[in-house]
Amino acid sequence: MINNGRRLHLQHGPIDLIIEAHGKNSATAYNAAVVRFETLLEELVEELPLLRSVTSCVNNQLTGPVATRMHCAASLFAEKFTTPKFTTPMIAVAGSVADEILNTMLSSTELEKVYVNNGGDIALHLSTGQSYKAGVVSNPQNTEMPATITVQSTDGIGGIATSGRHGRSLSLGIADSVTVMAASASVADAAATLIANEVTLPGNDAIVRVPAEQLDPDTDLYGQAVTVEVNTLTQHEKDLALANGLNYARKLVNRQLISGAFLTLQGSSRSVYGASESLAEAHTIDTDKRALCNA
Repeated sequence: MINNGRRLHLQHGPIDLIIEAHGKNSATAYNAAVVRFETLLEELVEELPLLRSVTSCVNNQLTGPVATRMHCAASLFAEKFTTPKFTTPMIAVAGSVADEILNTMLSSTELEKVYVNNGGDIALHLSTGQSYKAGVVSNPQNTEMPATITVQSTDGIGGIATSGRHGRSLSLGIADSVTVMAASASVADAAATLIANEVTLPGNDAIVRVPAEQLDPDTDLYGQAVTVEVNTLTQHEKDLALANGLNYARKLVNRQLISGAFLTLQGSSRSVYGASESLAEAHTIDTDKRALCNA
């Protein structure tokens, strides 16, 4: 427990969670989170080869609840719901872990408010009248916040996730950050990754890219060119790159896959928002898979 017993910190390998719960039986919820966390990483490692495979090739071979949620979220963007994109289930790993711990806590007791923050990818539960405020950081090396997000209990938002070239994962794009709000952290995580990939300028000499395997031999992006450096861009170039990402984000909002997105690149930003209150309903329409992603 940290912050005078107010928050729970769980860490194992690359998973690093900060959790805060409000409710009469918050201790029960914290204990449930600890027990679930003990085996979570091992479960993912057992299925890691499949999780690093192209989403469309995985099908229904995964068995673990977190791995299944990862595949489900990635599938939303690789299949008919949007223009198909290259994905592996790994694009939703941080958000899916946060969702799993959140759901475990909610199953253990009644809570008024709880968040599970997995390195900036946040699973969120707000009961009636509750709200949550988060700061957007475009670069972890810089504590300046270009924006804040306030979520109300009526918004239908259960996940906030951020991706970009300054994050923990490799990126195909040049965005400093893309923060997404969605009905679950797993879906927000996948969407943030893909929108960040779309913030790009193909063939621009200011951008340095290398094959992903040069940076990480075990990467799920084998053969993909990932961004390692972005030199100073003109305002026109920044506008073009952000427009590419914003156009894709708008498609996801229009399809009710996400509630909104905030994109940043070298001091410039763009945002798009939709009718978040319709998200919960939208994610149960069409297939059982979408309902599972929202679970």
